[in-house]
Amino acid sequence: MSKQLKEDALRYHASGRPGKIEVIPTKPYSTQQDLSLAYSPGVAVPCLEIEKNPEDAYNYTAKGNLVGVISNGTAVLGLGNIGALAGKPVMEGKGLLFKTFADIDVFDIELDTMDVEKFIETVKIIAPTFGGINLEDIKAPECFEIEERLKAELDIPVMHDDQHGTAIISSAAFLSALEITGKKIDEVNVVVNGAGASAVACSKLYISLGVKRENLVMCDSKGVIHSTRKNLSGMKALFATSRDVHTLEEALRGADMFLGLSVADILNEDMIRSMNDNPIVFALANPDPEIAYENAMASRPDIIFGTGRSDYPNQVNNVLGFPYIFRGALDVRAKAINEEMKIAAVKALAALAKEPVPEIVSTAYNQNTISFGREYLIPKPLDPRLISRISTAVAKAAIDSGVARKVINDWDDYSDELDRRLGHDNTLIRTIRERIQNSGKRLVLAEGSRLNVLQAAQAIIQEGIATPILLGNRSRILELAKENKLDIDGATILEFYGTEGAEQREKYAQALFEKRQRKGVTLQEARRMMYANEYFGIMMVEMGDADAFVSGYATKYSDTVRPIKQIIGTNNRGKHIAGMYMVMTKRGPVFLADTTIIDPNPDAEALRAITKLVNRTISRFNIEPVIALVSHSTFGSVAEGDPEIPRKAVELLHDEHPEIIVDGEIQAHFALNTKLRMEKYPFARWGERNVNTLVFPDHGSANISHKLLHELSGYEIIGPILLGIDKPVHVIPMESTVREIVNMSTIAVLDAIFTNEKEAGIL
Repeated sequence: MSKQLKEDALRYHASGRPGKIEVIPTKPYSTQQDLSLAYSPGVAVPCLEIEKNPEDAYNYTAKGNLVGVISNGTAVLGLGNIGALAGKPVMEGKGLLFKTFADIDVFDIELDTMDVEKFIETVKIIAPTFGGINLEDIKAPECFEIEERLKAELDIPVMHDDQHGTAIISSAAFLSALEITGKKIDEVNVVVNGAGASAVACSKLYISLGVKRENLVMCDSKGVIHSTRKNLSGMKALFATSRDVHTLEEALRGADMFLGLSVADILNEDMIRSMNDNPIVFALANPDPEIAYENAMASRPDIIFGTGRSDYPNQVNNVLGFPYIFRGALDVRAKAINEEMKIAAVKALAALAKEPVPEIVSTAYNQNTISFGREYLIPKPLDPRLISRISTAVAKAAIDSGVARKVINDWDDYSDELDRRLGHDNTLIRTIRERIQNSGKRLVLAEGSRLNVLQAAQAIIQEGIATPILLGNRSRILELAKENKLDIDGATILEFYGTEGAEQREKYAQALFEKRQRKGVTLQEARRMMYANEYFGIMMVEMGDADAFVSGYATKYSDTVRPIKQIIGTNNRGKHIAGMYMVMTKRGPVFLADTTIIDPNPDAEALRAITKLVNRTISRFNIEPVIALVSHSTFGSVAEGDPEIPRKAVELLHDEHPEIIVDGEIQAHFALNTKLRMEKYPFARWGERNVNTLVFPDHGSANISHKLLHELSGYEIIGPILLGIDKPVHVIPMESTVREIVNMSTIAVLDAIFTNEKEAGIL
């Protein structure tokens, strides 16, 4: 691990509120009445109901959506036995993944004991708190006994993810690979290298799926686990073979499948060449696999290869499994996670891989097409279909196998509910980041000598978002980077106002004069302008010396927008420009559009134009825009003020652009509450769609709304995304955080990619 990554990791965990998770109230608490219901005396009522019927705990408490992530820190990642407290960041990270991917709440519990009996007894004592228990980072062989006994003695789902997560995901990839090669699972020979918890669980599940026990050979650090070996532990004894093979090299001759859960570089090309036709090789040691990807692919052309890494095809990643398995188990109040549920998850993953991949996934991974085959055996982690497909399959299996306390009758409704939990599009920024990764775009950061901008530049480089061009004093930038231990190698530092920028300044001044000479700009004024960061940086984009531009951290909004309007201009006939904010809510992104640039009080024609710009931009994110023109009036309910302006804009849009899903005028709460709106205004053109875009009647209302949301809601807000500008130039709010700068840089680079595609005739 690099020194820079270590420092970034510590900064990430320590910044703001330390750690990665928090508890947030789900009920009102602002009045005395609220508090009397939340606690004494009102809280006594649900207590008594639960005393009479323990199942009511699922109705009156958070139990049904709460998982305990429990560890003793004896097998943390590749760090070994580092202790309970030292393992806490991993457990919090697991909680973050549960919440992010499946909307499951987590309490992480670190037990400071290596005593199996104490561990089991403690978990049993606290089990009533939870709807399920995820055991994590417990060393073998103790983990086997702990899980088996807790599964037998508790009536809630218990799963040791280190064992079963890898087993489920690799099994899905295995089934896909068998289908591609045309081999039958009951005929293949499998070699498993590693005899820890994951290896044992994988082997058991492969056998459940149809691999014959006599066709599976397991190896550990001493070689093949052979029946002649003395003092074999219980789990190893299960997989001892009597075949005449004693080394990994011998076991691999003629084998069809290799599963590695061991150490790096234990496999070589000759070993792979000795395997059967179309060998399946899953080298899952982390961070470096049993054989490097390049060496494996060079060994033979018919190999099917997977690793645990995200930078190569066929990543076997546990996040494809555990969030959705627990989601399905919790939703039917399952008493266990049994073999039927695990196999259902395996088959659902394998089946999903064979379906056409949505454009949003292809875009996320910057690939024109992704389709079932040797390099796509299992779904990608950012596939929004995972929660509904896997959780549904697991829930059905729980019901069918008799471990569910609750029955789901309407599976379509359940699937919709799962999608709504996260908002399918909450992965939007991750998706965009994947789409633009390593695009090679050149991004001008005009305020290069500001610390937050330099920290953002470091992240932009490390994440492959773009190549930053930092404008400013070279010595100051390098000194600031050194003082704060920032690695900005890969960025271009341009001291444009000095001698090194003289030729470029003159070229830009001449071009600007040519553009603006009949609009009051003299050549002398153009030359003077080229000493300003904003003018010089925007001219870099205009002249093709950079692909995108971001500024505004220490500059007034109007001072950044002015050169944008003068130099770049607009890309629409009406010369309209607008700003749009993206609010990352739990229901998915909500877009707020205002008229920050043209007119604080737009007329109907301006609102029509802004709505068109908004519709076009949101569509580029692979999201269907569902747009409401909001007002203090709803469909004529109020005459005072100017509700006729958005009303007239809607009429224009309906007449001229019937393809745009838009209606109004409407009050914001009706627009966003689909159920209430359908009850009162079923005639509206949105139908049952959820509105995801609000176009405000004036700059003031939009500006106030997004700032209130930013301060009071805790939502992440990205913007303003400039609309209607002819090239990728964007403005960040003053004093933006590093994350805000990186997010806007991400949008700017995506804008640059679309601009290039438009110029090339692709769009």
